[in-house]
Formats: sequence, C-alpha cells, structure tokens
Amino acid sequence: MSVVELSQEFGVSEVTVRNDLQALADHKLIIRTHGGAILARTGLAELALANRRQQQVEEKNRIGEACVNLVANGDAIILDSSSTALAIAHQLKNHRHLTIVSNSVAVAQEMRDAPGVNVVLTGGRMRPETASLVGSTEFAMLRNFNIQKGFFGAHGITIEDGLTDVNTDEAEVKGWLASMCRQIVAVLDSTKWGQVGVVSFVATSQLSTVISDFRAPVDLVAQLRALETEVILV
Repeated sequence: MSVVELSQEFGVSEVTVRNDLQALADHKLIIRTHGGAILARTGLAELALANRRQQQVEEKNRIGEACVNLVANGDAIILDSSSTALAIAHQLKNHRHLTIVSNSVAVAQEMRDAPGVNVVLTGGRMRPETASLVGSTEFAMLRNFNIQKGFFGAHGITIEDGLTDVNTDEAEVKGWLASMCRQIVAVLDSTKWGQVGVVSFVATSQLSTVISDFRAPVDLVAQLRALETEVILV
C-alpha cells in the first residue's frame, strides 16, 4: 500500500504513516518501497527490480563508487542481475574499452549511453520481475573470455553457506558466471549479512573481496577477514 492510501484509510497524517512504516520495517514485518510498503511475508519473497532499486539506495551507491576503483580501462568483468550491480554499472560509464558480461537486461539498458563500454548478454529466457536472463548455462561464446573480476549481489551471506539466492534459476546462472572469474567480489549491503537463501552459488572460500556498508555486523566481518577475505566497508 502507499503512504497516501494508508493516510486516508486511518485518518492520520502522512508523516505519522511514514514513521509507523519505518517502525514496522525495523521489526522486519514489512519492506519499505518508494512511497509506501509491501508485506515482508516469510522474508524470502523476491522484490521486483523496481522495488529493489529503492532499498538501501545510499548504501548501494557507495558500494558502486567503491567498485570503480577495482575496474581498469580495458578490463572484462561480470555484473550480475542484482540491483547493486546496476548501481555499479552507473558508475562505470566513463570507462574505456571495458567489456561487461551480464545476464541483466537492466544493466545493458543502463550502458546504452556509454560509448566506451561493450555489453555482452548471456542469453536465455527473461524473468520480467528481475529483468534478468536465466535458463541457459551453455554460454559457448563466453568460454574464451578472460574475466578479471565478477561482481555479485546476493539474498544473503554467511560463513557456512557463502552467497545464496532465493531463486534456483538465478543461482544457477550466477554460479556459472562466477566460475569464469579470476576474482569474485560480493557486493551487498549490511541487511544481507546473516541471511540465507534457498540455494548457494558461491562458497565463502571462493570470495576474494566483499564490499558492503559500514553497518555490516562486526563479528561476521571479523570471521570473514580471518579467512583472508578482503572486506571493504563504505
């Protein structure tokens, strides 16, 4: 429901509604969206891309800015279909001779006005709710690509389960793309730490770097660093 609808339904101000929605979100009973909220359900329900882009916007932008320092002109990289990867793409538009391999239609659209960037889509069928391509893990044309780094978002990260997703099709493609990378970089905001999705697609031991915001839980960050994984907090 929207803030306006709730204000009219209960006869209170929109400021009151926003405060109440934030309180419910803090208790993980709902998920805030632009101008309103949706039910959190079991906590595993996927948000449509449009809604996911409204979550932790500042954190994702900072993560995107941090990723720019890891990408050089002339690199070939992978960006997955996460909303954080989309924030990274926005920061890479001034790069030159950069190749981005992605299963995200949204990433390809984002880079239309970036003349120095070549985007290669994986193919497959499109999931409209995430604007991602899934269902094909036989990407013969990509096997000879030299991928320096892959940037992957996730539903959650734990030491035991690594990076996880809530959709098996997405996890399958992400796992295949990750296998192409010399370095795997996890990009996720602090709300994803300690969360576990249905399917694991990258083991903790495979991660070279994790980029998150400064609210990431101290104990989990310390455990990951003890495994010699670089953790960058922004």
